[in-house]
Amino acid sequence: MKKVRIALFAAATLVAYPLSVHAQPDDEEEYEDEEEEEEGDEDEDEDEDEDEDEDEDEDEDEDDAADGLSGICEIDPDACPKLDFKKEAERDINEQLYAVQQIFALRVRRFELSPYWGFSVNDQFVSHPGPGLALNYWITNVLAVGVNANYYRFFNINSEFNFQTRRAARIGVPLTEYDWGAALNFSYSPIAGKFAGFGDFIFQYDAYVVGGVGALSTRPVPVFDPENRNFDFDPKLAFNAGLGFHIFFNRWFSTTLEVRDYIFNDKLENTAVEATPAAARDESTWFGENKLTHGVQAQLGVSIFFPFSFEYRLPK
Repeated sequence: MKKVRIALFAAATLVAYPLSVHAQPDDEEEYEDEEEEEEGDEDEDEDEDEDEDEDEDEDEDEDDAADGLSGICEIDPDACPKLDFKKEAERDINEQLYAVQQIFALRVRRFELSPYWGFSVNDQFVSHPGPGLALNYWITNVLAVGVNANYYRFFNINSEFNFQTRRAARIGVPLTEYDWGAALNFSYSPIAGKFAGFGDFIFQYDAYVVGGVGALSTRPVPVFDPENRNFDFDPKLAFNAGLGFHIFFNRWFSTTLEVRDYIFNDKLENTAVEATPAAARDESTWFGENKLTHGVQAQLGVSIFFPFSFEYRLPK
């Protein structure tokens, strides 16, 4: 009898074991589903926490803005801004952005030393070439104050051809030769740009206007009575105005082209000759009319800027 019970128990055990093993995967799937549900709940909790943090930050920013405005309102009620910040934040902003290249050669607080050669362009009978030197200090990047000086005495040209032509045609024209000139000037440079040349090389340039006041020493050339008349140089008040260009080869060296008009009241030779030798030698009879004269002069030279280097100061 005991053997029969043992056999039945063993058979029941063998039958139940496969059933329990077959049911195990269902338990694992349920466990995985439970884990996924827990992870989803955790993610939802994290998202809710982040949303709460963002809401808190926005509330803090609004509180800070409100505190700042309340401080302004307490100090000056008239200056208290009355704005709806939500509407201001939602409105469209038509903002325009400009791409502006930095100026190639910054001139502010720099000295400009410019030697040049000048020559007259509006006198067909006599020419006034000569060397010159200019020194400018740039107060701002567009405004400069400076001085310039010209020397003419040994370079005045009154050609023999012109002299023979006047004598043959019996044409007498009062002539003037220059000695020196000096002026105090102001320069204003409103234009700057660049152009290409020599292949891919880019030249930077600027244009400026210049004007000033100074003195110009001149004297008449004896044309009508050269045997008796001998004039001395005499300085005269002279104004000047002109246009100029810088063409830069680097940030401290450029070539300079300038056209300037020197305006002064000139004393001309008397076109009438006295009949008697004694009267002809009287200096009071040598001068004729005074005439407002324009001495237009072209100047070609170079400019050297000191110091050689500079530093841009960008707005913060």
